[in-house]
Amino acid sequence: MTRIASIQKISKTYKQGGKRIEVLNHLSMEVEKGETLAILGQSGSGKSTFLSLLAGLDHPDFGSICINGQNLANMKQEELARFRSENLGIVFQQYHLMSNLTALENVALPLELQHQKEVDARARKALEWVDLSPRLSHLPSELSGGECQRVALARAMVTKPSLILADEPSGNLDGKTGKEVMELLFKLCKENEQTLILVTHNHELSQLCDRSLFLRDGKLLNSP
Repeated sequence: MTRIASIQKISKTYKQGGKRIEVLNHLSMEVEKGETLAILGQSGSGKSTFLSLLAGLDHPDFGSICINGQNLANMKQEELARFRSENLGIVFQQYHLMSNLTALENVALPLELQHQKEVDARARKALEWVDLSPRLSHLPSELSGGECQRVALARAMVTKPSLILADEPSGNLDGKTGKEVMELLFKLCKENEQTLILVTHNHELSQLCDRSLFLRDGKLLNSP
């Protein structure tokens, strides 16, 4: 199999009230292309911090993060932004949609930032993937929570990135809606042959993944 991500001995600390809090401690991990991986851990264990490092939104104090053979630590902010837009799709718990843009415009935005062709047609197709074609002209305030997360999925998928990072994507949804959104996420990743790293506290969701790792005491373990 082809390795899509290699994380080697990364550490991350934060200052809090004059003290240094160690969140990640010489953490290492390998991820193969097409794999679905769940990262589990208690609240405050550093799951979201880890995902932000993988996304290049923050930097580790030590260690290396290589995605698609490229070391994020060697990139400047402009290079990181371009790399992120071309290689990563990110799905947040809070949706992070642009409130003044319609569903179609939100999904089209990554394509426009990449100066892609056929932006409108591709954005419409992505909304078809998530069964939202009838709602493409609606603003986020006119959509339900489940519909907003479907728009966020379409936005993350529209450029067909090789790696999808998802941070508690069903955390703000009721059980039934959350299950539907997660089933859709797994279905799209499989169809598009995308790798998925899912941060969750939900053990039932983690069982849908090829494997699970547990974040505890700053390290990733094979068992809780």
